[in-house]
Amino acid sequence: MSTEKQEPAITSESRSIWQNERVRRIILCAAGLLIAFLIGLIPMWVTARTRAHERDIAISALRISTLQNTLGNAALDARRGEYEMARQGASDFFTNLQAEIDRGSVFSETQKSGLRTLFDSRDEAITLLARSDPASADRLSALYLKYRQALGSPAQ
Repeated sequence: MSTEKQEPAITSESRSIWQNERVRRIILCAAGLLIAFLIGLIPMWVTARTRAHERDIAISALRISTLQNTLGNAALDARRGEYEMARQGASDFFTNLQAEIDRGSVFSETQKSGLRTLFDSRDEAITLLARSDPASADRLSALYLKYRQALGSPAQ
């Protein structure tokens, strides 16, 4: 008998995962695919972010325009003698304007301070419309011009 120790035979189970060529190749391919995916993702993410910002700007402009159209329609309805429709439109305008001011995302602080002055004549305008007073048409037209001036739009 020999006193020399025998080393255990290295089996495929005891080798490191990095020593297996096939596994190493699969891991490197997966890492390469992940890097390629991330390189492709970055431009798409930047584009999506830009489009989302443009969408938010368009939505803000739409809200402002919708408010203006609501008040303009109420003024036209009052001119045509359709006071109930004008009253509902004016009421909707003031309700939606208050909601937009409270939300705080559409108007600047300068615009908000100008728009808050419109609420001073709200009750009077709606009362005139409820009484079917022809003077309500002029009152709504004046409110429409004040709204445009508060937004910085030139009065026409």
